[in-house]
Order: sequence, then structure tokens, then C-alpha cells
Amino acid sequence: MARTRYASDPGLIARMGATMFLLGLVFVGFGVGLAFLILYYGHHGAGYSDTALIVIAAIIGIGSALASYYWSDKIALRTSRARLVGPNDSPDAAKLHAIVDRLCAMANMPKPRVAIAPTQMPNAFATGRNSKVAVVCATEGILQRLDNNELEGVLAHEMSHVAHKDVAVMTIASFLGIVAALMVRFAFYSELFGGGRGRGRGNNQSALLIIPVMVLSILVYVISFLLIRMLSRYRELAADRSGALLTGQPSALASALVKVTGEMARIPTRDLRAAEALNTFYFAPALHARQGQMSMAAIFSTHPPLEKRLAQLQKISRQLGR
Repeated sequence: MARTRYASDPGLIARMGATMFLLGLVFVGFGVGLAFLILYYGHHGAGYSDTALIVIAAIIGIGSALASYYWSDKIALRTSRARLVGPNDSPDAAKLHAIVDRLCAMANMPKPRVAIAPTQMPNAFATGRNSKVAVVCATEGILQRLDNNELEGVLAHEMSHVAHKDVAVMTIASFLGIVAALMVRFAFYSELFGGGRGRGRGNNQSALLIIPVMVLSILVYVISFLLIRMLSRYRELAADRSGALLTGQPSALASALVKVTGEMARIPTRDLRAAEALNTFYFAPALHARQGQMSMAAIFSTHPPLEKRLAQLQKISRQLGR
């Protein structure tokens, strides 16, 4: 973790370590499984083209992961149509910079770039693999709806992600899922467009390789997906905790959570779906299960339930009040 005054979180470190260890085991198992399938079915007539397909998928997966790692800030800004702003660009920009300056002084961390996204959806996000390229972005909607204390709590939460290098960690953790998803897609299209064209015995032997690769990739993708979602939910709780402790105002962050979540529920679903690409980055999810829904949705969510976040902030408030 970067050397800042953001409170360290042993739980976050332990969860990250355990998740990365499990992902490492899955990665090793995936590699061993692919090697076995290639060698075994290669001896039974599977063609070089099918092996090449696996290699190409892996190369594209590595390239996608590297692009996400090095250019996550540019990708997020372009996707959200956000613009970088200086302190003299507008009253909103001045307010945003003043809060970020104060938080940087409190946290003893370098100042990230500041951006505003032109949408009425109230939200914020931070991205960038390290503090040198980090950017903190607030939407026009959140600037209009929150008071200064609430906005400070939200930005403290987002800057905690920068301090803990969450974007870099999540990008690395997602690598395995990206490769597995590409393997599934490549194997599927290989069977769809190559499987029924009567290549005779060679086609049957190729299917013996492609189908097991597809099954293995689906299994690896599901496991890695669930592990990454679990890590994502915990990092949001950790950012809430770090931000609340830094500002000393957990109630302001709780108020911001309630306001933002309530306002998001009023926004048409089609508009929220347009923002879904940045769901993992956002302070509050653009799309989430309704309150009271039990469920499998919670397992697949990038963020913990609102009730859980509020309960943690209430606990912190009691601790600070002692």
C-alpha cells in the first residue's frame, strides 16, 4: 500500500492475499489442464490450428489485461465522457479541487488529476494504476446533490482506492477471467463455424480438444469471477472505512450513500445500463438488486449491500464517539 495516512486495513490485506492465492492456484490448474489437453489430444489427431486458437486467445487476453492496467484512466475518462478540469475552470471545478487538496493534505498523498463527467447520474469514481496517473472524477449530478461534507466523504472513499492501488490489484486479479472468457468464446466459434463442415475424422478429433477446453475455461471463468466479485465488495467496504476514518465524519459518508442510492433508483434503467461499463469503479453501483431481494444477485454484485455499508459506518461512528 502507498505510504499515506489512510488507515491500514488488515482485513483488506488478508482478503486480498487469500483471493490472489486462490486465483494463483486456479491459474496454475488452468495452465496444467490446458497443457494436458493439448498434449493428450495432440497425440490423438487434434490439429495444430486448434492449438493455435488456444495460444491466440491467451495472447489477446494478456494484451487486454495490459491495456486495462496501463490505460485504465484513459479508458474510464473516455467511456464516461469526462473532462479533466483545473481549479479555475468553473465553480464546480474549484469546489472539487479544494476538497481534493484538503484530502491530499490530510492523507499525505500526491494529488490526482480531477475530472467532471457530464451526466446527471450522481456518482464518482477513481482510476489509474498508481498515484502518478490517478484521476478522481465526479459527475455533475453528484456535485449538484451533495453538500461539501458529503462530497468530501465520497471523494475520500474514492481516493482510498488510489492509496490502496485497488485498480492495479483488480486488473491483475481479473487477468485469469479475461483469458478464460476469451478461451470460451474462441472455442465456441471454432465449433460453430468449423465443427459442422464435414472435415471427417480430423473434425471429430478436433472436437475432442475444443470441447474439453471450453468446459475447462467455463469452470475457470466462473470460479475467478466469483473470487473477483468477493474481493471487489470487500474493497468497497475498506474504502468506506478508510474514507470515514480519514475525514472523521462517517455520518456524512452514510448520508451521501443514502442520497446517491436513492437518486440512482429514480434514473431510468436504460440510462443506468449505458453506465454499466464503469460499474466496478463507481462509488455506488449503477445497477443493483432491489432492497429485500435475497439473493444470488448479491454474490455477483461488485458492491456490498447498502445496509451492510451503512452498518459499518454506524459502527465506526460509535467508535469515534467514545
